[in-house]
Formats: sequence, C-alpha cells, structure tokens
Amino acid sequence: MTTPVDADTRAAVIETLPMEHVGQKSGFVRGTRRSLADVWAHRELLGLLVRRELKARYKDSSLGIVWSLFRPLAQLLIYYFAIGQVLGAARATPDFAIFVFIGLTMWGLFAEIVTGSTTAILANAGLVKKVYLPREIFPLSAIGGAMFNFLVQLVVLVIAIALLASVPFAWNLNLLLAPLAVVTLVVFATAIGLFLSAVNVYLRDTQHLVEIAILILFWASPIVYSFTYVNKLLHGNWLEQIYLANPVTIAVIAMQKALWTAGSTSTGALAQTWPPNLGIRLLITLVVSIVLLWLSQRVFSRLQGNFAQEL
Repeated sequence: MTTPVDADTRAAVIETLPMEHVGQKSGFVRGTRRSLADVWAHRELLGLLVRRELKARYKDSSLGIVWSLFRPLAQLLIYYFAIGQVLGAARATPDFAIFVFIGLTMWGLFAEIVTGSTTAILANAGLVKKVYLPREIFPLSAIGGAMFNFLVQLVVLVIAIALLASVPFAWNLNLLLAPLAVVTLVVFATAIGLFLSAVNVYLRDTQHLVEIAILILFWASPIVYSFTYVNKLLHGNWLEQIYLANPVTIAVIAMQKALWTAGSTSTGALAQTWPPNLGIRLLITLVVSIVLLWLSQRVFSRLQGNFAQEL
C-alpha cells in the first residue's frame, strides 16, 4: 500500500517547482514575443479548436462543407441578376460573374474572420473561466475556420475562371498580387477581430455594431461594382484617396486585377480603371496592417486579465 501524502509534503513539493508566468504579458516587444511563444506552445490545441468549430458547423449535415459554397453562390446569382442584368452593370463590366465572385470570395473571408473573432471569447466562456490558456487562440480558431471556407471557395473560383472566363489566366506579374492581397486581408481582419474580441467581453453591444459595420463596409468596397465607377464619380480627388485608404478595398481591387483577366486587358468602352501604383499601395497597406495587428494584440493582452470575472 502507498502511504498518503500529507498537506505539508505536498506544499514542500510545490515550493520546489519553478515559477511560471501566466496571464498578462507586459511590454510592447517582450510581451508580444511571450504571447507568440505561448500561442505556439498551444498550437495543437489551436488545431483541435479549428477542427471542433468545423465539425460543429456541419454537424448532422448531409452535404457537409458543400454548404460553405451555397451562400456565396446564392449571393453571386442575386447580385449578378439584380446589379448586373437589371441595373445594367454587366454591360460595362466584362465577365461580370467572375468579377463579382472574386469580390464575394474576398469579402466572405474578411467578414467571417471579423464576426467569428468578435464572439470567440464569449463562445468559449467555459474554457476561459476554468483553465488558463493563451486567450488569443480562441479568435485564431475562428480565423482558421474562415480560412478553410475561403480555400474551398477559392478552388471553385479558379475552376470557374478556367471554364467560364472569356479570357483565362494571364501569366504575368499581376498574378503576384493575389497572394499578397490575401495575406494583407487576413492580417488586417485578424487585427480588427482580435481587438473586437476583447472589447466584446466588456461591451456586449459590440457584436451587434459589427454586424451593421460589416453591412456598410460591403457597399464601401468595390465588390458588386468596379473601381472604374468610383474613379469616374470622384475624378481622383481627395475623396477617392479616402476610399482607397480602406485596406479591404485595396485587397479586393488587387485580387480583381490578379484574377479578373478580362477587366485587366479590356479596351475601348469596356476598359477598366485601376488605382495608380497598386502594388506599392498594397505593400504599404500590409505594413500598416501588421502594425495594427501588433497594437491589437497588446490591447488584447491588457484586457484579458479580467475576462474570467466579466464572463
């Protein structure tokens, strides 16, 4: 038989264990480095959370991930007929269906990251209150689910371009804009989502405000209309520069220029207008988004200390 260990012995053993820092990490540089290391140490748990979210989303569903295609396809049909045919946008926009699908695919990625991240802490309140984990993994798990859906839609988009586009892929430098646009959009959306996920714990109205902001931002980005219309309306003045300051706008336009070959090569009445120095604008937007992500993580780290009490 084993001898029971008394309380004094357990206390002595505990005292010999090394101290481990948990919770808030202070310092802009050191704190960020510790947070990244903490998230990396829990990467397996992050993967499990992503798989759990995907399984929960399609639980008891006969079609599974196929449902992730139905919403953008339904939106495509609605906007194609309502905006393209009824309002006549398709007549001035070559391969209008491909153009709209590119915008909807990018927009779906941004919207899903932001909305999913905003409610991620509340959705995992049970874990947050019971055990210490790097709380960043909960918004990151929502981002992982959004990226999975985006990849599925991207495969469909590439197939549609190959089969339906009047001008298939043009192998030039414009294609390099596509991965850069996706990275920029993901970094910016992650920065916004990480910040809002922390604020939403304290101000529960945040998630409802996000829904309204997402609706407004959709129409403030060239998704169902081309940038050409904006340029003709604003004539390159300061209002157009404010319009182009939106990172989502720059990422969507860059993706369109990369994959929407008909719009990039069209001439005459169908010629499309693109922002000058689009590649440089995209690189600057990526740098700004990285800085915003860094600042958002530091704000998140400051606010996470009282998550358990607020939940």
